[in-house]
Amino acid sequence: MRLKGNLLETSRKSDALLIEREKAMDASDGNDSVSSSKKSGKTSLLDSGEDFEVLDEEDIDDDLPPLEDAGGADGNKAEKKKEEEKSEASEQTDEWLDVLGNDQLKKKVVEAGKGRDSRPQKGQNVEINLKIQLMDGTLVEEQHNLSFTLGDGDVIQALDLTVQLMEMGEKALIHTDAKYAYGARGSLEPEVPPNAQLSLEVELLKAADAPDVELMPPSERIAFAIRKRERGNVHYQRGDYAFAVNSYSIALQIAESSSKVDISPEEEEELLDVKVKCLNNMAASQLKLDHYDAALKSCVSALEHQPDNIKALFRMGKVLALQGEYTEAIQTLRKALKLEPSNKTIHAELSKLVKKHSEQRGAEQAMYKKMLGNPSSSSSTHKSRAKSSWSLSWKWLFGATAVAIGGVALSVVIAARN
Repeated sequence: MRLKGNLLETSRKSDALLIEREKAMDASDGNDSVSSSKKSGKTSLLDSGEDFEVLDEEDIDDDLPPLEDAGGADGNKAEKKKEEEKSEASEQTDEWLDVLGNDQLKKKVVEAGKGRDSRPQKGQNVEINLKIQLMDGTLVEEQHNLSFTLGDGDVIQALDLTVQLMEMGEKALIHTDAKYAYGARGSLEPEVPPNAQLSLEVELLKAADAPDVELMPPSERIAFAIRKRERGNVHYQRGDYAFAVNSYSIALQIAESSSKVDISPEEEEELLDVKVKCLNNMAASQLKLDHYDAALKSCVSALEHQPDNIKALFRMGKVLALQGEYTEAIQTLRKALKLEPSNKTIHAELSKLVKKHSEQRGAEQAMYKKMLGNPSSSSSTHKSRAKSSWSLSWKWLFGATAVAIGGVALSVVIAARN
């Protein structure tokens, strides 16, 4: 027993010695680490007292994150974006884009441009090179540095729709149906047959914001408004009345806009003349579209500026007649005819309207007679009855008078005999 107790005491002492040695080694290591951290000016995470989480080996990722300064991630993204753009451009050059989804207007990139950010916006002035051919290769027209306002209807609809989808510097091939080109009537200048499908080669050169109309010199503003009005006339002649109204509206806005530069009375008169012509032409287009209220409003606006404008009076008379206002229509046309008595068109319209109005009045009178039970025949019957009763009363009175006179005469004769 004593031997066993000595052995236990000896093992306890040896364990205590080992623990003291380990503490001494830990203290020396801690001092070394503290001194080294002090020398380096940094504090160890263990010495900072902050809580930290011990990760399992499965959660540790051996791959180091990319260095920000090296530009590895951004460089890879940029290269990837370039590769995507190249592949997209190559796909575009190989494929046709069905612009409207009806297979009547298609666009194909022949040479890629500077990216989607360089596409022009509606309302900007663009400049293009243009080559127009029939589908059999016959050259129709070729223009360099053609300038127009995108979306204003200054060019055929196929160009207005597809140039918006082009990038700066892009070359494209466009196939269009006649519906989006020169239509069923074709064109004399350029010479395009009716219902012709066209192939267009387009290169987008420039795009810039449209100039401020208020800062334009008056002469340039007048010329600008006239160009828009003439474009409306082209649409009207082709039967595209809605596009004509759009062009006339743009020309009207240009003519009506205020000016921040000096303008002479003569130039103001020219702008007023352009404005009245736009209103008259707009009324004619609105009549074709059966927009009678809008056409009447355009005529009234034109007459506010020029009360004796014959075209405005004539079209106003037609609108009023179509609305059933025959009396006002006849008065308006008579005023126009008084201003220009030799105008055969006004003569014909007025005579037709007067005849139509008289026929309508006759029909209305017949309808009223029918509604009132033919008052004319009843009144004549009443008159005949009154006349017959009046004649009977006169006959009765005459007979009574004759009898009275006879009685008196007989009395006188009897008295004389007595």
